[in-house]
Amino acid sequence: MKAVVVYDSAYGNTKSVAEAIAGSLDGLEATPVPVGEFKPEALAAGDLLVVGSPINGWRPTPKITTLLSSLGSGSLRGVNAAAFDTRVRMFIHGDAAKKISHALKAGGADIIAEPMPFYVKGSEGPLRDGEIEKAESWAQSLLTSLGR
Repeated sequence: MKAVVVYDSAYGNTKSVAEAIAGSLDGLEATPVPVGEFKPEALAAGDLLVVGSPINGWRPTPKITTLLSSLGSGSLRGVNAAAFDTRVRMFIHGDAAKKISHALKAGGADIIAEPMPFYVKGSEGPLRDGEIEKAESWAQSLLTSLGR
């Protein structure tokens, strides 16, 4: 079983979270992959796909949205999946992770965790204190959901 953590990142914050998640998936061959380099055909049933994006106009970035729309119904059948986003802590904001999670489920993936937000300071970051540790902990919870 392998894990692929696909991300798009404008200022490096989402990339940092993706790397922390991949680095904490102990026992899995885990790789953080920029969205433009992701090859969906490399996934097999039982693998883990984690997709992350900054919130961009209340939704995932256009690159992540394009990737998700290219995954046909059933193309992720048997793949375990989870989603995250990076966002500014505000009274009102978008929810890219929830939209990603819905798209992964529509592609046939088995969603193994609630969508997870990670917070940045201001629109460009850096990440708020404790967010990398939160990403590492969330990765451990994904392993638990996989029975590892």
